[in-house]
Amino acid sequence: MDMIVAADRGCAIGKKGQLLYSLPEDMKYFRRMTAGKTVVMGQNTFLSLPGPAPLKGRTNIVLSADRSFEAQGCVNVHSFDEMFARIAKYPPDEVMLIGGGSLYNALYKYCTRAYVTWIDALDPDADTFIPDFHRLEGWALESESCAVETGGYTVHFAVYRNNCRPMSEYTDR
Repeated sequence: MDMIVAADRGCAIGKKGQLLYSLPEDMKYFRRMTAGKTVVMGQNTFLSLPGPAPLKGRTNIVLSADRSFEAQGCVNVHSFDEMFARIAKYPPDEVMLIGGGSLYNALYKYCTRAYVTWIDALDPDADTFIPDFHRLEGWALESESCAVETGGYTVHFAVYRNNCRPMSEYTDR
């Protein structure tokens, strides 16, 4: 499993259940990187999607602790064990964690790569954060793009690799 996220200089990703920034180039990147893959998200992330409806052209897995919650058109799981059992059916590089904050923080250590769009901005009112991949033990920068202007912000696309975890196993939890 890999993860994809956009964060500002303070590692902030959201405020009151919403994304902090509108970034057309990041949305294109997100679509390209997740197209045809299995995406894993939490209930709140699913509910923030337009509709809310599953992302087209992808298998959508929604994790919710609320056993009565069922996202229409998605694979619904209600525990990490169920989620890991479900994603074990797919090649690890074909599974992408797409949010939200609590899942990023709980599951980043099970990811092989983190695709992070770094935004040259800082939102002091943000309430949702990811780990700082610049300083995260066991993670190393694999590649980074040149700066891109989008939505009034400068961003760059970075890929980090988890050097502490087997690429294809979820059984060592």
